[in-house]
Amino acid sequence: MALTSIGKLNQLEDLDAWGQITDLGGEVLDGSPNVKVFGKMSLGAPTDAISSGYFGTEKGKYRLVYPFSEQAVIVFGEVAITDESTGVTTTFKAGDFWVVEKGTSTVWEVKSDFFIKHYFAVV
Repeated sequence: MALTSIGKLNQLEDLDAWGQITDLGGEVLDGSPNVKVFGKMSLGAPTDAISSGYFGTEKGKYRLVYPFSEQAVIVFGEVAITDESTGVTTTFKAGDFWVVEKGTSTVWEVKSDFFIKHYFAVV
C-alpha cells in the first residue's frame, strides 16, 4: 500500500482520450452527436472492483446508467445531472460532491465547454 498525492488536473489536455460517450454505454440526447470523453486513472483500472480517477467530457447532453456506485467531486466546469428515478436535477460546479448508487439512470447536461470530475468507484 502507498499514499499517493492526486494532482489537480483541470484541463481536458491533462487527460487521456477515452473515445466517445457512446463507447461507455451512454446515449447522446442533444448537442454534438459524438461527445468526446477523457480520463486518467489515479487508482486501479476502470474494470477493477475499486477504482478512482479523472473523468471529463465536452459540452453536450447525454444519458448514463451508472455501472458502479460512485462518490465524485467536480474539479472544473458545470454540469446539471438529473436522477431519472426521481426527476430531480442538481447543478454541480467546481468543489461540489455527490454520491450515486450503481444502476441509477442519469441525464447529464454539461453547461460549460467541458467538465472534469474526480471519482471513487466501487462495483
